[in-house]
Amino acid sequence: MAKLRPKSGGMNVESNSETDVTTSPAERILSELKLNPENWALFLDIDGTLIDLAETPDGIVVPESLPRDLHRLSELLGGRLALVTGRALPYADRLFSPCRFPIAGLHGAERRSPSGRIERIEPGAEFERIKRALETEARDWPGVLIEDKGLAVAAHYRQAPNQKDAVETAMVRYLGQAGADFTLQRGKMVVEIRPSRASKGDALRAFLEEAPFAGAKPIAIGDDVTDEAMFKVANELGGSSIRIAENASGTEAQAILPSAARLREIIAALAASAQ
Repeated sequence: MAKLRPKSGGMNVESNSETDVTTSPAERILSELKLNPENWALFLDIDGTLIDLAETPDGIVVPESLPRDLHRLSELLGGRLALVTGRALPYADRLFSPCRFPIAGLHGAERRSPSGRIERIEPGAEFERIKRALETEARDWPGVLIEDKGLAVAAHYRQAPNQKDAVETAMVRYLGQAGADFTLQRGKMVVEIRPSRASKGDALRAFLEEAPFAGAKPIAIGDDVTDEAMFKVANELGGSSIRIAENASGTEAQAILPSAARLREIIAALAASAQ
């Protein structure tokens, strides 16, 4: 795995052979959650970060121990753990049931605060029409899956990479019809139209204005371009950022981990230390 020197503005963690659970830059960052849990808040993407990617959005598998490990880690951090995802809130909740966490869904277009209050941007009738038109057009793209997220709509072409150009062209056209309140979000083999007035970075800032997150430094972890906004905000606020990737090209993240599986191992170790 490539190793990175943390970028300026992030935290500088000194190695401690008795307490460090790991040796890489990313793992030393995460060891701070054990050494000084009262100082930190953790913000986690889901797909490709906590859970391995799958051929279809519904094909992901949640390891049985993961919800419990996240719950224990949240307790260690005094409740300062939130999920920040492109998934809709109800779907994300089902993934980790019976555990429930503060969460920002649809890249920040909807958010459940630590108190349970839900904030949501509501789509209009025109956006509903656009989603129906996209679903109709997608019948001509074998292998492309349209995911209606309510406030957003995504076209997944992982099973039909030859349809990328057709998908991109159509999504740009539908974005023009949706208007200035929406933006195009590209991810791994997916193009999404979502509200432009929200981002994962905005969601991270909103959490940090509320108890129990207020006053803590953020650690943001994600796996693709959709997570760059929260990496940038975490860095600006004196925290840190980690990308799940094989290399560090083209990212704001201060360090990398090679896989979601490795992150789950670290979370399990941190959770065990909290017992």
